Amino acid sequence: MTMQRYVALVRGINVGRAKRVAMADLRKLVSDLGYEDVRSLLNSGNIVFSAPVLAPGRAAAAIETALVLKLGVAARVMVLPSEELAAIVSDNSLVALADDHARLMVFFIADPALRERVAALCQRDGEPGAGVMTLGRHAAYVWCPTGVLDSAAAAELGKLLGDATTARNWNTVTRLHRLCVEN
Repeated sequence: MTMQRYVALVRGINVGRAKRVAMADLRKLVSDLGYEDVRSLLNSGNIVFSAPVLAPGRAAAAIETALVLKLGVAARVMVLPSEELAAIVSDNSLVALADDHARLMVFFIADPALRERVAALCQRDGEPGAGVMTLGRHAAYVWCPTGVLDSAAAAELGKLLGDATTARNWNTVTRLHRLCVEN
């Protein structure tokens, strides 16, 4: 059976007291669902795992359900095949512009129907220092030169996408990509 690598991005865990989840518990939960070679990155709900070819939406729903039933935590989950993550990495045209990759944000777009609305937002001229946005095939990228919390562009994009997105900084995205390609 051919195995493929996937990335699960759990939204909002380990933020505040209500959604604290130990990464060991999250790895076990994903392993108990039958996924293999489960690895976590950082302490914020980033999981890489192997499985036979699967439907990412179904895998995300299974992880969301298990989080509630086994850990008592409700959180949105997005699952991406490693090939999609590789495309997200290759599509980022803001890498050369960003001198601090912790301030270069990737907003993963779960619903392709939202791309048109995101494209319109990316084409608007913002205020200086608000941030620079661009759109790839599966994600939107925001360079926040004055910081993520001060970025009007990141705030607008987050508001537009709501629950249909989760965001990670470029350092995290590239580390997840490396985990996907490592043996």
